[in-house]
Amino acid sequence: MDKIYDLIIIGAGPGGLAAAVTAQSLGLNALVVDEQPEPGGQIYRSMERSRSENADVLGKDYFAGKKLVESFRASGVTYMPNTTVLNIANEFDVDLISAGKTLRVHGRRMLLTIGAVERPVPMKNWTLPGVMGAAAADILFKSADMVPDEPVVLAGSGPLLLQAACHLVDNGVKIAAMVETASLKDYIKATPFLPKALLRCSYLIKGLQMRLKVRSAGVPLYIGCRDLEVTGQTRAEGLRFTYRGKQMNIAAKSVLLHEGVVPNLRLSQALNCEHEWYEPQRYWKPVLDLWGQTSVESVSIAGDAAGIGGGPMAAVRGHLAAIDNAYKLHKISESERDRLAVKHKKNLAKEEWIRPFLDHVFPPNRQTLSPTDDETLVCRCEEITAGQIREAIAQGARHPAQIKGKTRAGMGPCQGRMCAATISEIIADSCSIDIKEVGSLRIRTPLKPLSIEQYANMTFGDKD
Repeated sequence: MDKIYDLIIIGAGPGGLAAAVTAQSLGLNALVVDEQPEPGGQIYRSMERSRSENADVLGKDYFAGKKLVESFRASGVTYMPNTTVLNIANEFDVDLISAGKTLRVHGRRMLLTIGAVERPVPMKNWTLPGVMGAAAADILFKSADMVPDEPVVLAGSGPLLLQAACHLVDNGVKIAAMVETASLKDYIKATPFLPKALLRCSYLIKGLQMRLKVRSAGVPLYIGCRDLEVTGQTRAEGLRFTYRGKQMNIAAKSVLLHEGVVPNLRLSQALNCEHEWYEPQRYWKPVLDLWGQTSVESVSIAGDAAGIGGGPMAAVRGHLAAIDNAYKLHKISESERDRLAVKHKKNLAKEEWIRPFLDHVFPPNRQTLSPTDDETLVCRCEEITAGQIREAIAQGARHPAQIKGKTRAGMGPCQGRMCAATISEIIADSCSIDIKEVGSLRIRTPLKPLSIEQYANMTFGDKD
């Protein structure tokens, strides 16, 4: 091969951008691959095209990414946007598809910075037109300057739900209600983590300010809600839920659902990296050292793919991973690595102060993790319901792969992205076993679906 990269960085979000800038400054020949047309990831999506009149709506946290994007553009790092990873073979032969053509690149080391995905929120009628994730609605505004049809109901839990509500308020969108599944009990359970969170009081103040903004806009707020379901026949007409023992119905044209985000593990699972269960937010995350090194030699992970922490933490992790990769590629000494890492380690510690508190205040709703209504659609691609999954369990299935074989759940175009977590939760609940014993769906290649034409014309040539 005529082109071998020191470091292949997959993902151009804050973690990938920070890693690329640092790697280039330390003499590494790096390649950044990303599916999106522009750098920034989901957090800083469409940063370079963002309209100045949206500055007040998107906020300073979003525009804090502008300097990072500019530094990345100025770094001269080789960058391949609109490019999808199909397969990662031994010794990091990475098969890609770009502009409809397949190609293969090779790297000495690899850094995964593919971010997070919004957790699926299965409930009755969640597949109707007019229902979407709150994070997806926020991305729609960033990338296309569009907002959902009003009135809007927001439902679920998590800081991003509140942020989405504030963006809608700033855009003048009528919000019919904000329905939270997190309860006062969750706030009480989080109090042991409050003292450390107070060390990052700016986050807490920001949260209070967002609460006040939503309240000042006259948005009705319901806390500790249960039994959520979308109403409507051919499209969303509102949300039904139980609040303080009473059933409530809120009419709306758009329903935005959110129960937090989880690390994107597609590549780390495909590479057989070791993972561990994170109980407060009910997700798997890779086992890493301080530098982001995984259990697989020459593979490291940064950003939200390493565990949810947000944009600033993702960037810090990216810097640390790049510094360590430079050391392991003999570009810098161990003492130089440790010296360069000092400020980033301090920043990482500061960013970590707030996370345990937030993770306990906003736990995912158990009723959507494992929907009790057998008619609830779990696998949207193959239209498999919770009842069909339970029937397969009754027939002896105890692993997600067995559910897949019996029902086809997870075989559709999304390849389990929208149902794998729910399948595991249903198995754990139905069999009364620890979810850590259940496991998850195995990742198969190609990592993204290809058309028959693409398969037929597949020929690999090295990128020069």
